[in-house]
Amino acid sequence: MSTDIRIKKGLNINLVGAAEPTTSKAVSSNVYSIILDDFHGLTPKMLVKEGTEVKAGEPIFYNKNYEAMKFVAPVSGELVEIERGARRRILNIKILADKEQKTLEHSPLDPGKASAEDIRAFLLESGCWPFIKQRPYDLIAYPEDVPKAIFVSAYVTAPLAADINYSLNGKEAELQAALEALSRLTPGKVHVGIGKGEKSPFAGLKGINLHQVSGPHPAGLVGTQINRIDPINKGERVWTVSPQDLVIIGETLLTGKFNPERIVALAGSCVKNPKYYKTRIGAEISTLLYASGVNQKNFRVINGDVLTGRKSRPEGHLGFYNNTVSVIPEGDDYELFGWTTPVFDKISPTRALTFSWLMPGKKYDLDTNTNGEHRAFVVTGLYEEVFPLDIYPMQLLKACMYKDIDEMEQLGLYEVIPEDFSLTEFVCISKQPHQQIIREGLDLLHKEIG
Repeated sequence: MSTDIRIKKGLNINLVGAAEPTTSKAVSSNVYSIILDDFHGLTPKMLVKEGTEVKAGEPIFYNKNYEAMKFVAPVSGELVEIERGARRRILNIKILADKEQKTLEHSPLDPGKASAEDIRAFLLESGCWPFIKQRPYDLIAYPEDVPKAIFVSAYVTAPLAADINYSLNGKEAELQAALEALSRLTPGKVHVGIGKGEKSPFAGLKGINLHQVSGPHPAGLVGTQINRIDPINKGERVWTVSPQDLVIIGETLLTGKFNPERIVALAGSCVKNPKYYKTRIGAEISTLLYASGVNQKNFRVINGDVLTGRKSRPEGHLGFYNNTVSVIPEGDDYELFGWTTPVFDKISPTRALTFSWLMPGKKYDLDTNTNGEHRAFVVTGLYEEVFPLDIYPMQLLKACMYKDIDEMEQLGLYEVIPEDFSLTEFVCISKQPHQQIIREGLDLLHKEIG
């Protein structure tokens, strides 16, 4: 049985360069890297030193605040560098991969027969627990918490993002195992959102509440679906897992081997041959770029989608949670009197000298130019037009900026994470960093309230 969720507010950003539905095996990277910025709020403690030989799936560090939470190597090889920043904070952990991979093996676990404690212990020891995120605060879930529900979004609306239905084709057994295991960790329900009318690998799975979602971006964000299905109140916890991470969890349960493979979409107007690649977490992005080729000299690599991803170098590494690499033109030029002339090649939610509203299906070749400078908030009502949550976006942003905790709570900060404000940041004529503001507000709330 499924229920429908229809989102009316939002904005689809159609960009040139979507990945074609063909998959190639990426060239194996020489070096794989675990980027610690992927784990916000984590204080790592190393279990191995530089020069140590490790197996794929072998723990290399743990969470200082919860020692049982292990983080494992994506490949076997030599740990060649622990890159540190200010105050010896760990930034990256790099592993020189072996030509012949060796994997640490665990005993497989049948989620249909295992207890909640057995499943929790298995996920912590095998390195799968970090795939489970919690709301509020957008942190790795605390294992001792009991969430009121678990949410998965398999509906993709972000620009140039990987097609989940294509990426997960044939992975029904792994998805079923992971969802069955997660259902043991909550007294509530496991909710899965899929695109209405789409052929989804989740459609035939058991033990889940299926929701058919339709509407423009951000209908595909899990936060939008949580808001419509079971909103978060103060003192409550919900957990979220991305579909590709479910596959890794399920395969680890069924085989006992941690296999951090990713089907990654390499997309963007600067890519000659945008397509999908099979690779691993932490792989060098250059292995994808050189295989497909780029058609411009001045481009930006984004580790993730264009709205929520992180700027990266071509020599950078695939993020822990990412299944998209976007490559678009670098917007370091300026248009003379650009704000006074009619605009035909940009997307805008307004009708002032812009015409994208006349061509809703047109695809655009946009660059990273913000087309304006940072300034104070201008009240236009644009945020409310693209923000489908039952929250006042501008008032919440301002409360985060002047650090009024009572207002932040009352205005709904518990319900959101930075990605929920990615679209309001895109349409912001004041060029305010909405996602950064929300992140800082969440950090303050977590520090003061816990």
